[in-house]
Amino acid sequence: MSTEQPTEKPASVPKTGGGVQSLERAFAILETMADAGGVISLSQLAADAQLPLPTIHRLVRTLVDLGYVRQEASRQYSLGPRLIRLGETTSRMVGRWARPHMERLAHELGETINLAMLDGDQVVYVGQVMASRNSMRMFTEVGRRVLPHSTGVGKAIMANMDPSVVTAILARTGMPARTEHTLTDPAAFAAELGRTRERGYALDEGEQEIGVRCVAVAVLDTPQPLALSVSGPLPRMTDDFVERATGPLHAAATAISDEMRGSVG
Repeated sequence: MSTEQPTEKPASVPKTGGGVQSLERAFAILETMADAGGVISLSQLAADAQLPLPTIHRLVRTLVDLGYVRQEASRQYSLGPRLIRLGETTSRMVGRWARPHMERLAHELGETINLAMLDGDQVVYVGQVMASRNSMRMFTEVGRRVLPHSTGVGKAIMANMDPSVVTAILARTGMPARTEHTLTDPAAFAAELGRTRERGYALDEGEQEIGVRCVAVAVLDTPQPLALSVSGPLPRMTDDFVERATGPLHAAATAISDEMRGSVG
């Protein structure tokens, strides 16, 4: 019987041209686990990360010892609790990275700009810039969590998601009505997401708060689903304003995406 060890395949992460291989592989493992929903078997992890089982076992053991991975009773492995603090801190940093682009957008449009992230089944607001020239301004507390079906940012994010994933989220949340305008029927919501994809932006027509209209676009190519929005009182958020706002919104969303991928600066 041969005792020859299997030849290692290249890790699934892109090479950085001078990085530490074990570090690259450790992050490949964490990202592979995240892609699998946070819980995965060792054999599946080895297959998905394209690394031999002995290598995976050694690296996972180290990550378990550090608290970044934990072993479940089922003998599968899950993302560990020490990642929570890193994730929460990074979420707060997203608003800081995006703020210059949001400030320019608020100055150009004269309305409140929000940045939101999908976190599990909820949308959490991670950044806001309020325009100074309007006496009546919209205020949404950074850190506030809402259900995605009743918001423009939620619709913008979900329009770019797999429909089966959207259906599962809606089933778990139950789609409660925030106002009389909130869409609470899954079929009607799916049709609205179709319109969102066709026109390239989402609308919140008083579905989260009566008298407030919001237009939102997705921030694409980011590790976590994000959306950028402009909101204001219905009398100011006319159809003409929405038409004027979508171009600058898309430009700011692209700039934020570039910022998060490190291609700015």
